[in-house]
Amino acid sequence: MYRRERHSVTDLKIHLVCVTKYRKSVFISESLNLIEKSFKEVAEKMDFQIIEFNGEENHVHALIEYPPKLSISQMVNALKGVSSRRYGQSGYKKPHPSALWSPSYFAISVGGAPLEVLKQYIRNQEKPS
Repeated sequence: MYRRERHSVTDLKIHLVCVTKYRKSVFISESLNLIEKSFKEVAEKMDFQIIEFNGEENHVHALIEYPPKLSISQMVNALKGVSSRRYGQSGYKKPHPSALWSPSYFAISVGGAPLEVLKQYIRNQEKPS
C-alpha cells in the first residue's frame, strides 16, 4: 500500500539490522518483546511503521515503512535511544554500562520491482521528437 500525503505518494521501505555493543548475546524472548514494543511506540510517534520485527541474542531485524520527510539516521537514532533507555530501566543488563547498541547499523532499501526491470522500464520510455 502506498503512503499518500499532500504532495507525494511513496512506498519507502528498509530492512534495518541493529547489533548489540560488542555483539554480546544479551537478548532473551522477554527482552526482545520489550525492544519490539519500544520500536513500535517510537514509530507511532514519528509517523513510520514497523511492518515486521524479530531478533536473536545479539541483534534485531526490522522491516520499516517510512515517509520521505524522515531520514534513516533520524529513525535509527530514535529507535536505538528509546529502546536502550527502556531496556536499562527494565533491569536488563546491558553489554556495556552506557550502551545497549553498537553505534553502527545496516539498512537496505527493499520492495518494488527488481533493479533490472526498473532500468529496462526507464530505457523504454518514449522520448519526445
